[in-house]
Amino acid sequence: MQIKSIKLLGLIFALALSGCGAFGDKVDESKTWSAAKLYAEAKEELGNGAYEKAVQYFERLESRFPFGPYAQQAQMEIAYAHYKQGDQALALAAVERFIKLHPNHANVDYMYYLRGMISFNDQVGFLNFISNQDITERDPKASRDSFDAFKQLAIQFPDSIYTPDAILRMKYLVNALAQYDVHVAKYYLRRAGYLAAANRAQSAVKEYPDAPAVEEALFILVKSYDAMGMPDLRDDANRVLAKNFPESSFLSGKARVKSTWWRFW
Repeated sequence: MQIKSIKLLGLIFALALSGCGAFGDKVDESKTWSAAKLYAEAKEELGNGAYEKAVQYFERLESRFPFGPYAQQAQMEIAYAHYKQGDQALALAAVERFIKLHPNHANVDYMYYLRGMISFNDQVGFLNFISNQDITERDPKASRDSFDAFKQLAIQFPDSIYTPDAILRMKYLVNALAQYDVHVAKYYLRRAGYLAAANRAQSAVKEYPDAPAVEEALFILVKSYDAMGMPDLRDDANRVLAKNFPESSFLSGKARVKSTWWRFW
C-alpha cells in the first residue's frame, strides 16, 4: 500500500507540474502573435500608460523578430516607455544603445532629442534647491547633460523637426545654469565669502554672457570687490553693469523683483 501511495503522489505531482507548464503557456498570451500584432498591443499598452507591460511586449517583439522592421522601432519605444515611467537610467541606456546600433537610422534625430528630454525632466529636482535645499549641495549635471544633448541634435540635425524646440530648451538651460551660479555666489556673499562669491559670479558672466542672470552676477561682483577693498575691480564691474544694463535697478541699489526665472518660454 505504501508503494502505491508513493506512486500515486508522484503521479499527482507530475500532473501538477504539467498543469503549471500549461498555465505558464497561457500566461504568455503573446506567444503566437505576429510581429504586427505584438507591436499593436505594445503601443496600446503604452498609450494607456501601462509602461511596464508595454516594455515587456516591446522586448518580446525585439527578441522574437530581431531582423524585422518592427525591431528597431521597438528599441525606440522601449526608451520612450522608460522615459515616461521616470526611469532615467534605463531610458538613457536604451537611447545610447539605439544610437550606437543605428547611427544612420532615419529617426535617430528623435533619439538625440529624447536623450536631452530625459535629462531635462530632472529639472524638477534641480529647482528644489530654491526652497528646500542648500543650493551648494545641488549638482547641475543633468542640466549640462541635457544642454549637450540638445546642442548635438542642433548641430548634427539642423533641419530636424525637433531642433526648434531643442534650441528653446537650450536657452532655458543656459539661464538655469547661470542662475545656479548666481545663487551659489549669493550664498557665499551672505556668508562673507567674498572671493568665492566673486569667482562664482565671474564664472556666470564668462560662461553665459547672454543670460539674464548676468545682470545680478555683475552686481555681486561689485559688492564682493567692494567688500574686499578692491576699488578698481569694483568700478570696472560697475561700468560693465551700467553699460550692458543701463536701466538696472541694481545701479540705484533698489533691485527690482524679477519674474520667475525658471519659467519656460
